[in-house]
Amino acid sequence: MNTHSATRPPEAAPDTACGTAQITLSGIERVFHLGDSSVHALAHVNLRITPGEYVSVMGPSGSGKSTLLNVLGLLDRPDAGHYELEGRDVTTLSPDEQARVRSLRIGFVFQSFHLVPRLTAAENIALPMVLAGIPARERETRVAQALAGFGLADRARHRPDQLSGGQRQRVAIARATIMQPALLLADEPTGNLDRATGEEVIRLLEALNAGGVTLLMVTHDAALGGRARRRILMQDGAIERDERLLVTSPATPHEVPPEKPSEKPPEQPPATVAPDARA
Repeated sequence: MNTHSATRPPEAAPDTACGTAQITLSGIERVFHLGDSSVHALAHVNLRITPGEYVSVMGPSGSGKSTLLNVLGLLDRPDAGHYELEGRDVTTLSPDEQARVRSLRIGFVFQSFHLVPRLTAAENIALPMVLAGIPARERETRVAQALAGFGLADRARHRPDQLSGGQRQRVAIARATIMQPALLLADEPTGNLDRATGEEVIRLLEALNAGGVTLLMVTHDAALGGRARRRILMQDGAIERDERLLVTSPATPHEVPPEKPSEKPPEQPPATVAPDARA
């Protein structure tokens, strides 16, 4: 675990997974001017993320989490520094070029779903492909596969106001991944959901990550943030701490295993099993 001071921004985290970084931020600054005052939303941020990582970004309100996600998603431009995505400096691209990279390589999942109210679930999922000019026949095939894969086949013709919160977030995740992005950015994806539905959504995101998609998730929930393999803590626009977390199981790293039966002889009462022998 590496602990960094908030007053001295850390260098990009070492690449321990593979030789090539998917994301490299170098000296990223983002300043907002409010009247006579300036707010440093991001202050000399250095960050390196490798393909397939599962990263949570945490910190108090105003610490720069969402601004960082917006920069990574090419929704906002930094005032200084460089952002390389898959070896390409995307800070130098035109708005149209950035939009194309965003369409093809990055998916977004938001707290408020951001579905188009007048479109059905199927039409919302298809929207990125429509904007990318993918032929109708291929769109139909991919949407049908997504609806089935996310358990929404019987909700294809329903509009967002006819869906539950969990169903709306599943539609949003299906839309975010329909272009098969390499990077998935999630901003408080369970914020508007009850605990059980939120758990279902997180399992969907973690399954996508297990399939190779890089997952970056902003959250205020400490338990949720602890499920990631790497946790970044932000304060005052800087990365205060960047730590690797223990993965409990390669297959389902964040699932609490069911309690195992006692391995002692059957005649021995369960009450004799020590608390630390439980799974």
